Amino acid sequence: MDAIEHQNPAPERQALRRELKARRSSWLASPAGAAAAQALNEPLRQLLQQLEPFCLGLYWPLDGEFDAPAFWAHQALPGVQLALPYALREGRKMHYRRWDGRTPSAQDEMGIPCSSGAPVEPDVVLVPCLGFTRTGYRLGYGGGYFDRWLAANPGVTAVGLAWSVGECEFAPAAHDLPLAVILTERELLAP
Repeated sequence: MDAIEHQNPAPERQALRRELKARRSSWLASPAGAAAAQALNEPLRQLLQQLEPFCLGLYWPLDGEFDAPAFWAHQALPGVQLALPYALREGRKMHYRRWDGRTPSAQDEMGIPCSSGAPVEPDVVLVPCLGFTRTGYRLGYGGGYFDRWLAANPGVTAVGLAWSVGECEFAPAAHDLPLAVILTERELLAP
């Protein structure tokens, strides 16, 4: 991973992120955006049934992202252990911690709600996508946390969760890894 890329993202990627955030915000205020989470629920439940995770890494949603914990509260599969990411400022690293499904009372070093449980290694992770390409690449917020974690854990099945309005084109950087699957409210992409 090129830490410099993550600390000083390319200006074109920053511009694309701004555009995608604005596009997502407008779209979520529309009737299609309002119905999107409901439309994503059933395909995600079916996909997780097929993947049969032992330990599922969720994420606590930022503004505008699909609410993975709320989905799980209504669609939980029996016997699946849960985990939430914990981001560390130094080295911009991340690991997962066991989560009991209750609203977190702790925050990671980036101020995102997280679990105070023991570290665990999920075998399937849900990854939020601000943007995505049809070839499986995701665009996040530029911190590189998920990129680094996925690079260090190549055997994990990474499922990107995105809104269809986030589809875009960008040239993958050296540190970008394609996700196994990207799921939107409209379709499943398995590049």
